[in-house]
Amino acid sequence: QVQLVESGGGLVQPGGSLRLSCVASGITSRVYAMAWYRQPPGKQRERVATITTGGSTDYEDSVKGRFTIARDNAKNTVYLQMNSLKPEDTAVYLCTAVRIDSQREYWGQGTQVTVSS
Repeated sequence: QVQLVESGGGLVQPGGSLRLSCVASGITSRVYAMAWYRQPPGKQRERVATITTGGSTDYEDSVKGRFTIARDNAKNTVYLQMNSLKPEDTAVYLCTAVRIDSQREYWGQGTQVTVSS
């Protein structure tokens, strides 16, 4: 059974940092592209960052220079380091894994990030 479990969310003040983790079980992560999405309250889900099997990364414009995605295939884990957080970063953050050959997709349940003073 495939499972993605996110952790590391919480309440942080503007300008603060958080590190999200997503642990995948039931898959071999090295054959999956991984990504973080977020869904702000009352808004549509949006892609935040992606990392390919080869380690190439891509970011949504509003997080470039502040967020960093990384992966550890040995631990089947993908991370999202979030610095200089802003209130508009408040959202449920979800990770996803997409198999590179079949495009089969899996999602986690999400972790809440709230940026507020």
